[in-house]
Amino acid sequence: MRQPPLPVGIIIKPIAHIDLPQRMNYKGRFITLSPVNPQTDVAELYDCSHGSDIKEQIWTYMSYGPFDSAHNMQMWLEQGAESEDPLFFTVHYLESKQCVGMVSFLNIVSDMRRLELGHIWYSPNSQRSNVNTEAIYLMLCEAFDRLKYRRVEWKCDALNERSRAAALRLGFKFEGIFRQHMIIKGRNRDTAWYSMLDSEWTAVKENMEMWLYQNPDRKLSLTGLNSGC
Repeated sequence: MRQPPLPVGIIIKPIAHIDLPQRMNYKGRFITLSPVNPQTDVAELYDCSHGSDIKEQIWTYMSYGPFDSAHNMQMWLEQGAESEDPLFFTVHYLESKQCVGMVSFLNIVSDMRRLELGHIWYSPNSQRSNVNTEAIYLMLCEAFDRLKYRRVEWKCDALNERSRAAALRLGFKFEGIFRQHMIIKGRNRDTAWYSMLDSEWTAVKENMEMWLYQNPDRKLSLTGLNSGC
């Protein structure tokens, strides 16, 4: 007896050219993402992330930091500036004309048209503001609109409640927990995975633009959550 065919995934239409995220300035209304410049960025990045317990909580779930000195942070930034993956950017807040954090594209798999947004941190004064929302908006525009990628990922320590809330608030969907996924600073890390697909981007983009540029009093999250950074 002839066996019925096994189920297979849908056919994905190829695109003519697959590119990578660009090392360039991404300009928004509130912020600019610029390729990391260790010499010009280090003083403000160090100052906004060191010097108090509140500031240094930024590094709790990072695999690096806090740094003993601005010099040591600059050496780390120099390594990051040379990296293609992760591809690091400094977040410049236009109103204050200050560096207020960092973001990156990473785990870039261009032939599968997917990447991750990560190494994301901001000064305490910039959290729960339009800074993170516009930074992620600009990066998602690059991933989905220009590169035509199919999937963008967001991963964080499962104990990082703020990052998990931010992922949902920004339109990512929870996929599960990778148990005992990593060892960070000598401690176990279970990793929470989130993703956004190209088919979901149109609605997320419209909602982000409405919140950022027209009606900041409305809820940003499509799931009704209004917490995060």
